[in-house]
Amino acid sequence: MISWRGIVFVTAITIAVHASTLAAQLRPLEPIPWRLFDETTSLSGELGGARLFDQRASLAGSTGDLWELLTFAFGWRTGRVVLEAAGTGFRIFRERSHFAALYPGVDAAEDGRRHDSGDYRISTTVRLTPTSSQVTAALRFGTRLPTTDNTTGLDRDAVDFFATAGAASDRGPLSLSGEAGLGIHTTREEEFEQDDLFLYALRAEYRTAIVTPGVAMLGQMHGTTHSAIRGVENLGELRLGLRAGGRRWIRGEVVKGYETFSPSWGFIVTAGVLR
Repeated sequence: MISWRGIVFVTAITIAVHASTLAAQLRPLEPIPWRLFDETTSLSGELGGARLFDQRASLAGSTGDLWELLTFAFGWRTGRVVLEAAGTGFRIFRERSHFAALYPGVDAAEDGRRHDSGDYRISTTVRLTPTSSQVTAALRFGTRLPTTDNTTGLDRDAVDFFATAGAASDRGPLSLSGEAGLGIHTTREEEFEQDDLFLYALRAEYRTAIVTPGVAMLGQMHGTTHSAIRGVENLGELRLGLRAGGRRWIRGEVVKGYETFSPSWGFIVTAGVLR
């Protein structure tokens, strides 16, 4: 049987092999799946979708409304290690206005609609603290797979690398978690091929007998030594939501973007199961 150290080593080598062709993404990185570190849980699965308004597609140079359909996340915990696969099955983007010319290589949308699939992500999260600790500290590292089409202007056909460290703790009905780390993204600029971004996510939930209200803030920021590079701009979303259920649950969230290249507002609906 492969130990958790072996799993971490193999995953790290796999990421290192691919890390030379990195890219950006349309949405911020989702938080660590903290609920899988509950000792009564070893498997999780969720499906959902999102409707986002006034979303900017940087490479297409347009602003519009975005549907994200068949979003998913599946996780498996073995000992201290959580392996996760997640992504978005289909994206439909309806252009409303333009703020820049098409980036070279991006096709015009004659009917004002753009379609694409992705992104898809795989990650490994390692628990750093003992199960008896009141605080769960973890290290996550992973990659986005090259599944998108450069010509659509919604994303890029390349790979991202990300690594974050975080902690989570329950204080009675109140659950708090946070993480921060590094995202390595290449650009499509020949003279500036790579950009390193600061990734972050904060979440708070308050469990009640019927529903669990929650608030989350997540996003990415580029460094202060240069202005934003097209396609790897700052992203930031504030999410307010309600979750109903326990081992089987459904969650609705209202999204408010607070960065220029995030949606003005939208909503996300997700249903899942823990086993």
